[in-house]
Amino acid sequence: MNIIEKYFPELTKQQREQFGALQELYTHWNSQINVISRQDMENLYVKHVLHSLGIAKVINFKAGTEILDVGTGGGFPGIPLAIMFPLCDFHLVDSIGKKIKVVNEVSQALGLKNVKGQHERVENLDRDYDFIVSRAVTRIKPFYGWIKDKFTHNSFNTLKNGILYLKGGDLNGDLGDELKELGKKYRSYELSDYFEEEFFETKKVIYIPQ
Repeated sequence: MNIIEKYFPELTKQQREQFGALQELYTHWNSQINVISRQDMENLYVKHVLHSLGIAKVINFKAGTEILDVGTGGGFPGIPLAIMFPLCDFHLVDSIGKKIKVVNEVSQALGLKNVKGQHERVENLDRDYDFIVSRAVTRIKPFYGWIKDKFTHNSFNTLKNGILYLKGGDLNGDLGDELKELGKKYRSYELSDYFEEEFFETKKVIYIPQ
């Protein structure tokens, strides 16, 4: 938990308590429904919570922003971001129902009123969002195909509405090839510019404007 306060010292008492509760909650639910590897459970705050919050270093979502988390798994990046931005609305979807059970149980235990977890394929959603976030669920081109028509057109944040995609890799290698394949303008934010842990050496937030 200290590592979250290290990089986000302005947290409220409630946010500290909510972030602090994540280890026990995920340890409990992961023992019943495996959503995080055992090895990663030992590094939950670096590999899952802080990694998710890389998006919060790139953008400070304004109140009322609506965000879709695609392929959320056990709730990443959506749940850490929902704690960080309590005045924004988060819709977390995954095609695997048992993962959404974990999302909803954890959200309820934390008292998060701004999170809705849904067992659904993103292609079947019939609403629009300001931003769509995800943690490398697939290659960027097919991902873009799933969500390209799901954006609102009224941008009111510092970044224009679009995708914020947590991805690892080398822009001069496979990741660069993947982005060329997409053929869209993008901006890459190196998480190593914000976090000093070795885990973040090749981790990025890829921003693709709508």
